Amino acid sequence: MAWFKRENKGIITSTEEKKEAPDGMWNKCPSCKKPLHYAEQVENKYVCHYCGYHLRIGSKEYFEILFDNTHFTELFANIRSGDPLEFTDTKKYTDRLEESYAKTGLKDAIRSATGMLGHQEIVIACMDFNFIGGSMGSVVGEKIARSIDYCIEHKIPFMMISKSGGARMMEAAFSLMQMAKTAAKLALLSKAKLPYISLLTDPTTGGVTASYAMLGDINISEPGALIGFAGPRVIKETIKKDLPKGFQTSEFVLEHGFLDFIVDRRQMKAKLTSFLKMVK
Repeated sequence: MAWFKRENKGIITSTEEKKEAPDGMWNKCPSCKKPLHYAEQVENKYVCHYCGYHLRIGSKEYFEILFDNTHFTELFANIRSGDPLEFTDTKKYTDRLEESYAKTGLKDAIRSATGMLGHQEIVIACMDFNFIGGSMGSVVGEKIARSIDYCIEHKIPFMMISKSGGARMMEAAFSLMQMAKTAAKLALLSKAKLPYISLLTDPTTGGVTASYAMLGDINISEPGALIGFAGPRVIKETIKKDLPKGFQTSEFVLEHGFLDFIVDRRQMKAKLTSFLKMVK
């Protein structure tokens, strides 16, 4: 049992020689609390291989999962929000935007790109929750509108991946106008007889749910996603009743007819490929 005994005294590793795991290499599953290695997360499409929990991811990861060979061309990349109301709450809106630019490396809460999905050309617009809670401002509405115009011009399908806390309060009515603007553009897409796929991910709430997120030719979601308009507390106080178990989960929403189906992220690309071939 000699290996339990330290015979040499005073063995000290200097700070410079200590080795630590790089940030982001390990993550803990929010559901089962088990450790997940980054390489395993990428291989498993950011789904916990222990319990099947779908980790929250952004546009970068969705584009890598869905586009063939992870090859795509980003559209309208340099649009940024203005500050028409000169809004200030705990800090100036312009300062909050600058912080978000630096923190996320994004220009706003949405990215749009075109590429091939299952050997079929498509435009995918995807929201990023890390940018001010994925809130819908004028840039989000403008990018969706321009993406739809691009689809109509090139006669290709459009897919929207929603992940949002709702309308961006710092832009007030400018934000709420995007609900009507995107709905009108989607009506033009429908008139052109081009498919619109809406994917609702965790979370999809507020004005986003009340507009383009629920207007798809097919509305699909990932397992366990939070989908709703107002928060559970507000609803409970309004109707004066306890809410049912699983309220506002994607499974509950599917059961009540607001989704067409729920699909595991690992089978997402295959399902979308089949749908696009079917409607082509």
